[in-house]
Amino acid sequence: MADTGTTDKTKSYDGFTEEERAAMKERAQELKKAPRKKASAADGEADVLAKIAEMPEGDKAMAERLHALVKEHAPQLTPKTWYGMPAYALDGKNIVFFQSSHKFKARYATLGFEENAKLDDGAMWPTSFALTEITPGVEAKIVELIKRAVA
Repeated sequence: MADTGTTDKTKSYDGFTEEERAAMKERAQELKKAPRKKASAADGEADVLAKIAEMPEGDKAMAERLHALVKEHAPQLTPKTWYGMPAYALDGKNIVFFQSSHKFKARYATLGFEENAKLDDGAMWPTSFALTEITPGVEAKIVELIKRAVA
């Protein structure tokens, strides 16, 4: 029987998940919005804070703390959203982002660094970290990583 292009609810789909498709749609909206106006840091911050406000309580607390740490220790980074996640950029290039555990139904939230972050350390180094809470020790490590990333 020829494929008519209709979807059969009983068949499984091995492509993108619903959450991944939603993230791609958010990214498309971010890209559409960008050329129409030169986004200011205030616009980006408002977008980031709105995304943080949508998060479940545990992730929201971590995202709020990360936002405060970035503002305090790397004020040269510009807040923006990236695939619907809070992110921070330097000269338009993403440096660090926060992915809520809820975003892709993961077991933990993720603190991630993009390739423009200056974290290179030998032939191999981590670029993302699982987060379940921000303790004083975790906070100190985050501050160290953010400072290195923009050095």
